[in-house]
Amino acid sequence: MFAACIPEIFDLIGTRKSYGGNYMKEPNRRHIVVCGHITYESVLHFLKDFLHEDREDVDVEVVFLHRSEPDLEFEGLLKRQHTRVKYFQGSLMNAMDLERAKVHDADACLVLANKYCPDPDAEDAANIMRVISMKNYCEESRIIIQLMQYHNKAYLLNIPSWDWKQGDDVICLAELKLGFIAQSCLAPGFSTMMANLFAMRSFITSPDMAAWQNDYLQGTGCEMYTETLSPSFSGMTFSQASELCFVKLKLLLLAIEVKPIDGGDTKISINPQSSKMPANTVGFFIAQSAEEVKRAWFYCKACHEDVKDENLIKKCKCKHLMTFRKGVRAIQLVGKTMANKTGATPATPFSAALSKPLLNIKNSVMAKEENGSKPVMNGRLVPIGPNGLVDETYGGYHISYEVKKLMPTNKPADQQKNGKMEVGIADDQAKDFDFAKTEMKYDSTGMFHWTPARSIEDCILDRNQAAMTVLNGHVVVCLFADPDSPLIGLRNLVMPLRASNFHYHELKHVVIVGAVDYLRREWKTLQNLPKISVLNGSPLSRADLRAVNVNLCDMCVILSAKVPSNDDPTLADKEAILASLNIKAMTFGDIITNIESMGDSKDALNNMGDTTVKRPGPIYGTNVPMITELVNDSNVQFLDQDDDDDPDTELYLTQPFACGTAFAVSVLDSLMSTTYFNQNALTLIRSLITGGATPELEIILAEGAGLRGGYSTPDTLSHRDRCRVGQISLSDGPLATFGEGRKYQDLFVASLRNYGMLCIGLYRLRDAALTTVDATSKRYVITNPPFDFGLLPTDQVYVLLPFERKQSRFSFSETEV
Repeated sequence: MFAACIPEIFDLIGTRKSYGGNYMKEPNRRHIVVCGHITYESVLHFLKDFLHEDREDVDVEVVFLHRSEPDLEFEGLLKRQHTRVKYFQGSLMNAMDLERAKVHDADACLVLANKYCPDPDAEDAANIMRVISMKNYCEESRIIIQLMQYHNKAYLLNIPSWDWKQGDDVICLAELKLGFIAQSCLAPGFSTMMANLFAMRSFITSPDMAAWQNDYLQGTGCEMYTETLSPSFSGMTFSQASELCFVKLKLLLLAIEVKPIDGGDTKISINPQSSKMPANTVGFFIAQSAEEVKRAWFYCKACHEDVKDENLIKKCKCKHLMTFRKGVRAIQLVGKTMANKTGATPATPFSAALSKPLLNIKNSVMAKEENGSKPVMNGRLVPIGPNGLVDETYGGYHISYEVKKLMPTNKPADQQKNGKMEVGIADDQAKDFDFAKTEMKYDSTGMFHWTPARSIEDCILDRNQAAMTVLNGHVVVCLFADPDSPLIGLRNLVMPLRASNFHYHELKHVVIVGAVDYLRREWKTLQNLPKISVLNGSPLSRADLRAVNVNLCDMCVILSAKVPSNDDPTLADKEAILASLNIKAMTFGDIITNIESMGDSKDALNNMGDTTVKRPGPIYGTNVPMITELVNDSNVQFLDQDDDDDPDTELYLTQPFACGTAFAVSVLDSLMSTTYFNQNALTLIRSLITGGATPELEIILAEGAGLRGGYSTPDTLSHRDRCRVGQISLSDGPLATFGEGRKYQDLFVASLRNYGMLCIGLYRLRDAALTTVDATSKRYVITNPPFDFGLLPTDQVYVLLPFERKQSRFSFSETEV
């Protein structure tokens, strides 16, 4: 009988799936589940960043869950990484497969998107369905998802258990890509600096390399880290702490975590002014490794004040400091234990931030006190106010003042306080404002400049109108798109350039050169942003480019909304490369039309505001400041005909990327790992890149009505007081003396003390032999140079500028090329 069954048993064993079975979780070891677009290339890039040696001890196992079996190349990768990587075949839509991968026990679930898909909306819809399936299976799962299109972020808010406060996050590739490019319009090369900061890279300098390559590579080794500042920093201003960190600890302190007095959510404040730092403040640093950043935690004024070598700043035996550290670490350990019991995400190995463990303690205690009678909304407990009434929420979220004032008001009597109406509340605004005399200049959150909606016809220029207008210091957007191309979300490019921490006259005019039929579909998201014009033409037409004075622009951005062809995806960048080479081949000479009076002109730019000081433009197209967005990394070799980059060179090592003239969406892959290890890092990057997007603003934009105007109140005007990215020259101005052979540390300290500016890097001429600012030379990015790095008069400095109520003492709105 048994012998007769042997062939059948062997047949069953032979047909068993190689990647079936269940994941066997090891005790005390965390794991993450990675799903979505799983291929050899996407996994290779992800693992290279996730398992990087600079991440301290990453004791996290990576579990891939995908419908198909891996190919031979993929199998080889799995075998090489078999101690840290597991692969299971299954569907995210099947609860049994989610059980096999132990999704309910996973530290996080990461959903990767296919960046080269022909239909971005369909790709986003599929990944959002995967999130719905995982949240339906386990509400507490922490999800980090990549999305292609910005407008699809709104659908995630419809998932009842989606909660960014518990670690859920979305990395929108279009939003961040265009945000990076927008910041490069303000400070050329900034996109390269930021992309290198959140990617884990190790640099190896060599005497065989050119000097500029060694300088650039040293900067690529810098990453962003968080660490709790030692008690010695308590009571200092941010400027004092940042100076101490740079001079003494050789660390660059960018921002701190600020806890509101009213006990609300913590906020990240970048280069804040004049506020004293409390104990246990969490700092955001730029450094070469996590080990270096620990100096900020170990620093003790009593023991280390006279120490000259920063490497000797280690744990001291100071009695008071040791007592403090024991207390803090105990709180963190208790927080982790309670978080694990309640299903919350444990603290990341990167961050010594106290806020999360403390929040977990608070949540755990509250969870024990709550009973089942509390009301629930969208799967979340509805908070109860001190008066016993239900607090105002939206989908379970706390709603800030900016969002409340957009809500309809059914009970005007409830809004009266001390006999007066609350300022800025929906229908009752008329009692506080004289509409005839009051003008809405900012959106309802106070974060962006705003203008009443305009028709696209009012903003369209023909070639003659554009030529009649002396455009200068503007941004030219060369856009390739078919009438039915997927929307790329141009709002994400323009909004950072309309942040309210700019004065109105500092806003750069944006001129879009492209097909109006496509722009009509994008226009509803652009109609409330000031200083935008459209030229209905072709980015390949030299006549159109001359009409918009491309040689006088501060930046020329080349984008494509066209869908890559399935036949040959490498040709996806053909239009962008042709446009880039076309502009570089142009010559201009003295062809600028001088208009004596713009008052008589009937063109659409009459209301563009104050014109900037006219400056001579470059004679050759090769000197036009330009940034080209690429779909495929390998095509970067065609942008610069005079470089010697090998076709197989990684994108970040190529000359166009180092110079800030090329950007590809692939550099955002590293953000998945960065967000998992340090959620606050993504918040910081988003704050710097988007110009001030907040969760409240996300809710407003999710409504689909675009930005709404709001009347200025002290509360909304206070939101203007935030820093922004700028670039200053050492060839003239108050800091010109530092370009004459001084060290970077001297510049850093003087800028911080005298102007509150935080220096974060340099933009240096590739040919350092030139002694004057020459528009014919390329520049490259140096991130966080060493303290003893020598400066040149031709250098330009990346700075984080504090907001100034009056006109800036520097002319930051223009940067010399």
